[in-house]
Amino acid sequence: MTEIKFVPLDELRRARAMAEKSITGLELLADLCRINTLSAVKLAGSGHLGSSFSAMDIVIWLYFREMNTLSKGIGSADRDVYLSSKGHDVPGLYSVLAAAEILPEASLRRLRRFGGLDGHPEVHIPGIEFNTGSLGMGISKGRGVAWAKRYTKRGGRVFVLTGDGELQEGQNFEALQNAVQHGLTNLQVIVDHNKLQTDKAVREIIDLGDLEAKFRAFGWHVARCDGHDFGALERVFAEFRKVADRPKVVIADTLKGKGVSFMEPDASGGTIYKWHSGAPDDVSFAAAQEEIITRARQRAKALGFGDFRLEIVEAVAGGTLPAKREYVADAYGEALVQIAANHPDGGAVLTVELPMASAARAV
Repeated sequence: MTEIKFVPLDELRRARAMAEKSITGLELLADLCRINTLSAVKLAGSGHLGSSFSAMDIVIWLYFREMNTLSKGIGSADRDVYLSSKGHDVPGLYSVLAAAEILPEASLRRLRRFGGLDGHPEVHIPGIEFNTGSLGMGISKGRGVAWAKRYTKRGGRVFVLTGDGELQEGQNFEALQNAVQHGLTNLQVIVDHNKLQTDKAVREIIDLGDLEAKFRAFGWHVARCDGHDFGALERVFAEFRKVADRPKVVIADTLKGKGVSFMEPDASGGTIYKWHSGAPDDVSFAAAQEEIITRARQRAKALGFGDFRLEIVEAVAGGTLPAKREYVADAYGEALVQIAANHPDGGAVLTVELPMASAARAV
């Protein structure tokens, strides 16, 4: 029997009060959001844990220490704006938005369900500023908002989180040079530099080389830090506030799956990373849940927070995963074949060898 546990709103509120006072409080809040992210993905049967956990500490810092979004209100035109360009980390973002009371905490139970929270950011969801999912567009979108804020004399900064694998896409670099040309000093980019894309190392796909030198070549102010160290994040963003003549970027070195030891990448490298997407099996889920809860309780004790309450939302035997798991490339290819078969007068039939298949098929 697998118990899926969530941190309820009253406990998140208590943790937020601690997060306002100390770094350890921020670490506690981040772990409580990791618990909710893990449980939401398990309950959904799918989602992206690796990216959510690598970005979690950055997003916690932005919402609860750096941005004015909560104090101004999400309806204010002068608020700071945050958008995740990669989008895969949205289960973690939803958990942070729930902790901030922008989203109802109960909505996390409906991740990737009809009428619930979408598997990628969608603008109809409170707190989500832009749709993402098509990669490589976030810096361009952020640049547009930063320009509009300046043109309309609105306050607030624009923060864009991008994945390092995303930086293989050319539109990012067009946005980098245009942001400098337009003098968008209110634009800040954070690179979630976890060094993995989907299941392989970024350097094995397209090596990004010296990222710091590339950003500097475009005229950006560049900083680098440990993206899981709140003290380091504090110093970088304090430095950014003193830079008034150009856009800023921080390359935040992170670990995919941060916070669950067996979800963090093998230091030896060269292996397939298996926690990019999909819900963990029952054994892995229980181990991950116990690891995060144990660490969070240790932090709570050190803070004088006391123990925190957890709600068991659903207990299932055998897990919540479907009996048959499908991969996107396979499902997409099969769907195209079925569409072609149902439209015999739609044109010539082309026989091709699909890269994921062993036999030629008509599409």
